[in-house]
Amino acid sequence: MRTLRRLKFMSSPSLSDLGKREQAALDERGAQQRQACSNATWNSIHNGVIAVFQRKGLPDHQLFHLNEGVRQLLKTELGSFFTEYLQNQLLTKGMVILRDKIRFYEELQKEEEEATTLGAPRVSLASTPACKDSELGIDHPYYDVARHGILQLAGDDNSGRRVITFSCCRMPPSHELNHSRLLGYLKYTLDQYVENDYTIVYFHYGLTSRNKPSLSWLQSAYKEFGRKYKKNLKAFYVVHPTDFIKVVWTIFKPLISHKFGKKVTYFNYLSELREHLKYDQLMIPPEVIRHDEKLQNMRLGRTPPLVKMPPPRPPLPTQQFGVSLKYIRDKNKGELIPPVMKETVTYLKDKGLHSEGLFRRSANVQTIKEIQRLYNQGKPVNFDDYGDIHIPAVILKTFLRELPQPLLTFEAYEQILAIISVESSLRVTHCKEIVGGLPEHNYAVLKYLMGFLHMVSQECIFNKMTGSNLACVFGLNLIWPSNGASSLNALMPLNLFTELMIDFYENIFSSRVVPCGTSL
Repeated sequence: MRTLRRLKFMSSPSLSDLGKREQAALDERGAQQRQACSNATWNSIHNGVIAVFQRKGLPDHQLFHLNEGVRQLLKTELGSFFTEYLQNQLLTKGMVILRDKIRFYEELQKEEEEATTLGAPRVSLASTPACKDSELGIDHPYYDVARHGILQLAGDDNSGRRVITFSCCRMPPSHELNHSRLLGYLKYTLDQYVENDYTIVYFHYGLTSRNKPSLSWLQSAYKEFGRKYKKNLKAFYVVHPTDFIKVVWTIFKPLISHKFGKKVTYFNYLSELREHLKYDQLMIPPEVIRHDEKLQNMRLGRTPPLVKMPPPRPPLPTQQFGVSLKYIRDKNKGELIPPVMKETVTYLKDKGLHSEGLFRRSANVQTIKEIQRLYNQGKPVNFDDYGDIHIPAVILKTFLRELPQPLLTFEAYEQILAIISVESSLRVTHCKEIVGGLPEHNYAVLKYLMGFLHMVSQECIFNKMTGSNLACVFGLNLIWPSNGASSLNALMPLNLFTELMIDFYENIFSSRVVPCGTSL
């Protein structure tokens, strides 16, 4: 008997089921394409990282695509894995795997290429002279680190912000330097500036595998420097960067604050700093200068010819910036208070005493240059047109900073430094004696300025600018040595002296009569 099998018929799919299946197929194909794209991006990033550690340079367009690839990966399902790879695999296990290659290329290839191509002998870290600082004593809390001169105070940039330099060539071999102490010294130094805008110049030349800190140290350093350090850091200049720095920074850039990343600028040559800083105030190590000269010669292919500089032009009769107080007085019918100082002080006294952070904020560089040009040409300046109370404040600081001789005079510099060794109860009297010995014109201008700053400090409940805060801003604008900029260790006595003049204004400036027309 034939067995009849019952046929089974499948029910017809509904239109909604067909739509779901088609959508699922599209999603699967899209996922496969995205996965393929992510894999390709991942491979390019991985190859780029390996190339960096093998000391193979990457063109700028590859750096751009590498950066874009990282950003795309962070937005995909591989984002968390990629972050973990960067933070763990690359920084720990990956470094162990590539350690031998790094040492080989950094210690042999780099030094051999510099010795042959640049025609310079290898740099001996052990013989690198430490920076001699006459104000640095063995009682300094970080004397063991500070004596090397790795960090230096280098005056101000073109916006009036304090400049701190970090020179890698001053770093001794790792076994001779406690990097934990170095981190502490960095924080100790920056703590004196973080309340105001500041700039860091990083000289990369001289960093080798023998003296560079570990990557784990770099990680901990970045975490240690929190918002209070990054907020008022307005510019971070990297001089003589290598491909290694550029690529590693490009890879890590997506993981770092966008605002902080915008502050980093690369300079291939020292000459590029002139547009942003007072180059003559920078205490650049001789090794860095020689390295820069060799790079310039390589770029030009020959020794650059000597160029005769034209003689400086005489100042305009209405010049206000960069000329002496005597010159301004002689061109303004004997007026002791320079017009630019009288106008900025008057404006700030009327409209800025309650402005929070007065004198601590910076202003647009081009705007400041434009106002300087107007003053130098004898044209009127209306600060209401600019809508920023910090602009006249910056103009006042700029005027003081660009005087050929500081308002407190070069002769008083050493006396002011000695204020810190004077007994506390006698410091006001000592300060009064130094101020009383100033030339008449300097005394009159200083009294006018200190009277205004004393007035600002009286409104500190609104503007947050106490005598101490104002001293940090104005100290180095009132006095500096005749040969170069003040050192970090001179900062404390200079600021202390300025604070005394502000807080004890009525006592210090009471015994000497000034001509009429010089009062607020």
